[in-house]
Amino acid sequence: MSTPVLYILFPQEEALNILVEFLHVHGYTKVKGFPLETIRLLASIVLKENVFVYGKKIYQQVLGGAMGSSFTLTLANIFMWKWQKELVRRQDMTCEYYGRYIDDVFMTWNKSENALKQILENANSWHPNIKLEYKIGKSLPFLDILLTNINGTLSTSVYHKPAAEPYVVPFISDHPR
Repeated sequence: MSTPVLYILFPQEEALNILVEFLHVHGYTKVKGFPLETIRLLASIVLKENVFVYGKKIYQQVLGGAMGSSFTLTLANIFMWKWQKELVRRQDMTCEYYGRYIDDVFMTWNKSENALKQILENANSWHPNIKLEYKIGKSLPFLDILLTNINGTLSTSVYHKPAAEPYVVPFISDHPR
């Protein structure tokens, strides 16, 4: 499963509130001596005072954060921490596996496919900006791994995306050695 374009779709104010909640839940009242209100204010400046130029016009990003920004990555992860709580709780109750790397999710399921689809469609209603795209099957790619269910045992192999073309730099190339 994945949540496409996560970085540019999370609501900024909601993400900042979730950041403070995350820090509080994990026992922080201050970070490096700064109270959480100050952390929220500084995070707001980084997130909201972000402009870019396109076609000789200046734009300000009002949803999500700057692609490639380490802060945007961290905030997107924290945003998903909040979003996934119910899904993780359900997986824990049924002793299933749930794993996430940023916006890619892998989970196991040993009940009916219809029950799984119902849970995933329900999860798509939890937030208007977070929509899962999912695949269900006995063999699925997750990041650079192909996971295969063989009679209840998961096996792994290396997965290369179809668009990926393995290139080898020729020995006579002028690249540093």
